[in-house]
Amino acid sequence: MAVLPYTVSVIFRKWLPVIGVIVCLAIGTGVFFIAFHRDVEPESAPELTAADVLPYLKDGDIILRLGDGPLSPMFRNVSPTDRRFSHLGIVRIRDETITVIHSLGVITNRNRGVEETSLERFLRNARSAGIFRTLSADGTKISDKALTFIGIPFDWSFNLSDDSRIYCTELLYVVLKYVAPDITLNIVFLDTVGKEIIPLDSISNSSAFYEVAYFY
Repeated sequence: MAVLPYTVSVIFRKWLPVIGVIVCLAIGTGVFFIAFHRDVEPESAPELTAADVLPYLKDGDIILRLGDGPLSPMFRNVSPTDRRFSHLGIVRIRDETITVIHSLGVITNRNRGVEETSLERFLRNARSAGIFRTLSADGTKISDKALTFIGIPFDWSFNLSDDSRIYCTELLYVVLKYVAPDITLNIVFLDTVGKEIIPLDSISNSSAFYEVAYFY
């Protein structure tokens, strides 16, 4: 059996109540922190599925998402105000087939661009999504015109004056030029590329669109 020296034993007994109070406070603080942390820590959001979004969609709707890809933070932060989204697509509904036309920039494949994909694939890994609808333009004309740009490479130069390459929000910009020229999208100057670019909140904050639904 280990025995404390007398002087140490006396000191220990003298300070034992103080030590007990300190230990109790430490334990209490730890329990409080854990409980509080559990209360404020957001739970993982359930995966967003096509079934969630489908009831709200109409042909020609604009669907915005917040992705988890390496470029998502950059495109999200281009927006001066509403930073809920990082990518855009145009919904196309024909019979029972629902697809999304969008221009995707892929670092490993720089020629990839405007393509038509399933709603399920567009929402894959989406952290949130919003559906927006024009107040005046014909949705069928919007989706039909978007279809004509399939195959055009992604515009890594972010040049709005050249339709031979098209980036994310530029797709809607060029479609509206043909089917609804009265609708204009806000343009901001992006220092990182030294170009004027169309942010995602040019749709979500525009008076020409209204927000049908938001999923997060």
